[in-house]
Amino acid sequence: MPGLSAARPRAAGRARGWLAAHRWAAGPTLVSTLASGIAAATTLVIARGAGAAAFGHFTVVLSIALIVTVGMLTSLHYVMLQELPRAAPGERPALMATALLATLAVSAALAGLGLLATPLLTAVLNVDTGTLAAGLALAASMTVNQLAESFLRGLKRFAFVAWLKLAVAVCYLGAAGYCLLVLGVREAGPYLAALIVTNAVFAVVAVVAAGPRPGGWSGRLAVTLYRHGGWVTAIAALTGVLFGVDVIFLNHWAAAADVGVYSVYNGFPKRLMGVVFTDGIGLALLPLMATSDKPLLMRRIARLAPLVAAGTAVFSFAAGLVFFLVMRGAYPYSPELMALSALGIGVHTAFNLYSVALSMDGLRGAKVLAGCLLAGTPPALAVLAACVRWQGLTGGLVGFALANLILLAVVGATTARKYRSVRTS
Repeated sequence: MPGLSAARPRAAGRARGWLAAHRWAAGPTLVSTLASGIAAATTLVIARGAGAAAFGHFTVVLSIALIVTVGMLTSLHYVMLQELPRAAPGERPALMATALLATLAVSAALAGLGLLATPLLTAVLNVDTGTLAAGLALAASMTVNQLAESFLRGLKRFAFVAWLKLAVAVCYLGAAGYCLLVLGVREAGPYLAALIVTNAVFAVVAVVAAGPRPGGWSGRLAVTLYRHGGWVTAIAALTGVLFGVDVIFLNHWAAAADVGVYSVYNGFPKRLMGVVFTDGIGLALLPLMATSDKPLLMRRIARLAPLVAAGTAVFSFAAGLVFFLVMRGAYPYSPELMALSALGIGVHTAFNLYSVALSMDGLRGAKVLAGCLLAGTPPALAVLAACVRWQGLTGGLVGFALANLILLAVVGATTARKYRSVRTS
């Protein structure tokens, strides 16, 4: 067929052109991926050396921090990634100063409210005061870390931020290794403290390198930034609860050691997939998605989603075997549990693919995604809670897979309808 044979060289030429245009991303992507790998390896070291119960405590604090970070950050890091490249060079220091000061103020206010509400929150979350305080402190450090990183990425200083992430990851690994091998620490506290400190160090260095202008605060600009991030914050709040509350449920209805084991089965593969999205898609594919024809992009994703889910599940299952060969001891390997975990991670990755694509469609995509989350969250949480209460660790893995399957079904059906109507209108 002449038309088909002519189209193939054109497609190959476009692919070569795209790869050439994005060759700059190769070095920063590799370094950033190495940094994320070292950070994940450090968590493995802590999990193996400290034991399942201590690692369960570590995971509970991290889960609290991930949820609180959504409120402290209010998606200003996402806004910076869009606004800094578009702003004139002279406007960027004021943008960063306003975002930084606003974020610090909001973080301090939320941390204060959290401490004032300690009796209520500790009862609801089934944690003690120290665990809650550690979660708030970790949330604050993660918030400034992510905002500072967005400054550098928004200024397109990709190589600098990648090497800085690598340096901080190596320092955290060294601190964790010292605590384990020299001091023999078997409690979560020192490892959490090291994580907080390294997050803060990264933030300070990144902010200094980005160069926000002292005294550049603007109340009017702050309102504009928060309005821009409103829909994204709603999405982040819903996903933060959805993908962080499984550990909170387990902490209610299962033993601390089960929380630690669940984190190895579910947390490490999920983090590994997060590295792919952050360091792969984040550098090269997001700009392509941002400029693509959205109805066409959604049709392609609908076709790719089952393959992405299956491929991710197979990869996650294989990676899990490696994890457990390293862990041993308190983390017995079960092929059945690993299969459940791999299934959940596969469906979760397919849902994230839709989320990333919708986030690149501006306000329209954000509204579609927020609507899908609002519709899917209640049944997903109900199924997850029921499964955890029913079967603990195993139920958590089943519930995570089912919750993501519900979300994937909702977003798949909604985008097929919404973007078909856009195409035909």
